[in-house]
Formats: sequence, C-alpha cells, structure tokens
Amino acid sequence: MCANGSNASSKSVCTDFTISQDEGASPLFPPEIDDYIIKMACERPDPCGRSLSQWDCQQIAEQLVREGRVASIGRESVRLRLKRNRLKPWRYKMWLSSKVPRDAAFVARVSAIQALYTRALADDEMVLCLDENTNLQPRPRLWPTLAAGIDQPIRLEHEYKRCGALNLLAAFDTRTGQVYGYLAERKRQIELIAFLNQLEEQIPQTMRTIQVVLDNVPMHVGKKVQEWLSRHPRFVWSHPPVHCSWMNQVEQWFGILKRQRLRIVDFADKAALSERIQTFIAQWNERAHPFRWTRQSFDKILAKCQKETSVAEPLVQAT
Repeated sequence: MCANGSNASSKSVCTDFTISQDEGASPLFPPEIDDYIIKMACERPDPCGRSLSQWDCQQIAEQLVREGRVASIGRESVRLRLKRNRLKPWRYKMWLSSKVPRDAAFVARVSAIQALYTRALADDEMVLCLDENTNLQPRPRLWPTLAAGIDQPIRLEHEYKRCGALNLLAAFDTRTGQVYGYLAERKRQIELIAFLNQLEEQIPQTMRTIQVVLDNVPMHVGKKVQEWLSRHPRFVWSHPPVHCSWMNQVEQWFGILKRQRLRIVDFADKAALSERIQTFIAQWNERAHPFRWTRQSFDKILAKCQKETSVAEPLVQAT
C-alpha cells in the first residue's frame, strides 16, 4: 500500500500494491484511489479532458494512469470498486424535465384520454389511435437472404442498396384491435387527408362518432386538416398532453410491426415493402385483439398531479 504522507503531493503515484489471496480479488490500492474512481464515475468525462460520452471501466483505468495517480491498474479492479458502490457509468436512461406543468389543464387531458380507453362506448361510437411510422426503407440486399438451417441462423447480407423510403399512417381501433393503414412517400397534410378519406370509406356510417387520439403536431392540426374535419363532423380529435405519446395505443402496435415484420429489412423495392406491410396488416386483422388499458395505467401520472395541484382530485373523480 502507498499513502500520502504529510509532505507528499496530493497526486501521489501508487507503484506498489498487495494482492489479496482470495480468489478473484482485485489489487489493493490506497483509499484515495478508490475515492477518486468513485468521483470519476459520478462525473462526465469532458471535465477530465476526455472527449467521451460515458466512462467505462477500461477508460477510467486509462485515465488514472494518464493522470499519474497509479502506475497501472486493470479494468477489473475498477469494475469491482464500482460494483461495491453500485455505480454503472456506462449506462444511461432518458428523462424529461417537462415544460408542461401538471396543472388542471394537463389533468383534464389525461383524464379525457383515460375515459376514451376505459369507459363503455355507445353502439355508434369508436375510438381510433392514429400516428405515423416514418422513413421505412426497403434496403434490398446485394445477395438474397438465406433461410435458417441446421446449426445456422437466418443469414442477412450486410450490404444493401438505398431506394427511397415510405411513411406508414396507421389507425388502431382500441376496442377491436383492427388496424387501418395507408402508405405514402411523403408525410404532409395531403397524405393525412388521403388516409382520413380512406377511413371515411372503410368505417360504416352507422358509426356516428369517431374519436381519434393523435399527437398535437402541426401536420395534425393544419388548416387543410381543419377544413376536412369541418366537413366530416363525426371525426373528433383528442390530443394527449405534450410528451405523452405513450398514451397513443398505435405506438404499441408499431412495436409489434417492427419486431414481427421489420426486424429483417430486405425488400426488393418500395412497392414490395408496401405490399408486405399491407399484407401484415390484413393478417393482423384476421386475429386482431385490443390492448388492455385500465385506469391503473394512468394512476401513477395522475397521482403526481394530485401532489402538485389541489384541483386534480375532482377532475379524476369526474371520470
């Protein structure tokens, strides 16, 4: 062990250490080295002069040597010290400091979506969740994809050609699970109106109220779309709060589409991609099922609202 003495520099170099006899144990360094590893793990690399997004064990070990704090140290020694302190600086997760206050208006929107998903609907009413899945590329491969064989997985040629992209506009029926789809090369109000016209034709006129849950983006609330809605009063827009796209159930269906149809992307061209997606939708509709959303799905976010505003409780009870 080496340690700083009263006359030693604050950045002493550890050149000797003792190895514990326990199997798998790491070298023993002075406590200040352990403290400095923890300090580094709790900071971003940039202030240390390293152009990195995150630390990993090898990079922390290299930085200790670069700064002259130890003569050498292995990444396993760093990993064990981080493990003991429950630190994993190579991981990250997204979080949101919302600009939208959890006020009465926020609660009202959340409660309205909750009611659309959980209350009993009239016989002439339905709820659709609508959104777009953009930039779907065919990516034809230079060599055909090979099917699985004995001791062989599916083999997909790494190189592919670019030949444009498509955008999928889809609507998910929250009570039956049926999906309506429309593919287009561009994503504008014109394409959205074309999809709405398709829905107008496909949905029986006996459905007098069609509640549509969709994001409040410019394409969905543009002038042309508003004019179309004024001519088709049975379509009623409902917008979740900002940053609450998880409330749109079609996003769950997009996840299924990605896992089951678009995990391997090797379509000959845009026409083939369009045909395969339309076929997937048709086959989904043969066994369509709704997703199970209950009041508990919203309880956590509404509980936070109740802490921040006293008007949240009566709004929740109203639904």
